[in-house]
Amino acid sequence: MDEHTGARSTRTTRRRLLAGGAAIGTVGLAGCLGGRDGPVPEPEVTSDRIEDWRQIDESESTAFEQSYGPVTVRALERTRIFEYAPVADALAETVDASGSPVLFFATRIDLRPAIDQLPAGVGRDRVMTEVETAATDAFRAQLRTAGIENVEVAEEMTTTVRSGYTATAWRLTGEYPIDGGIPLPDGSTTDVEGVLDIGARLGVWHDGTDVLVAGGAYPTEPLIGVLDEALPNFVDAETVVRQIAGAETAETLATDPANFDEDVSQLLISVA
Repeated sequence: MDEHTGARSTRTTRRRLLAGGAAIGTVGLAGCLGGRDGPVPEPEVTSDRIEDWRQIDESESTAFEQSYGPVTVRALERTRIFEYAPVADALAETVDASGSPVLFFATRIDLRPAIDQLPAGVGRDRVMTEVETAATDAFRAQLRTAGIENVEVAEEMTTTVRSGYTATAWRLTGEYPIDGGIPLPDGSTTDVEGVLDIGARLGVWHDGTDVLVAGGAYPTEPLIGVLDEALPNFVDAETVVRQIAGAETAETLATDPANFDEDVSQLLISVA
């Protein structure tokens, strides 16, 4: 991910532009220059890396409605949510956990009427500022819905996406509790309770037609390490996982976190 840290001040006023109720809380404003009728097109993830990810949800909604003088603006969104299938399956097999700390989402947001049809004083710069501000709040809410806690923005920067546009990007941190049980060699089961440190990335950009929002989360430490810490000292987590779920599952849980970060970063810049 081609990142450029920017010296941007933290805004103290955050305007939440969230679609209420759904498990997928997405953000608010977008711009379709020239206008569009009908449904919002599905955001596409063009990287081949998406083959290892499984779509687990999709939403379409009116994410925002606001009056600007005589004009009422509606922002329509379409979002796709993915989980990294090998990790989700490995956790289900070993600790009977549902869900995954390795997630990715892509959203397309369409503003109606279009940016170029808004009243004087309500232009693209104002819209994008509000989108960027709302995106961090929305993403944090989305991560909390997925079970990731204590989400904080660590850094703001810019990055260039594959289509050539410049995105405002954020790096975030959080924690993901793991709670379950794992069988031991003696036939008993021990409780597994631990907390994974989480890293996350988010990007927002205008592609000349719509605003695209993409981001994902991943552990910053090997999952097998959390299991190892939770097991009795005489038990090796990798050995136990190999016995109950096989070598491939053990290797998945031992994946270098840098690989997850690279996946999320490449998926993010590939959204179109």
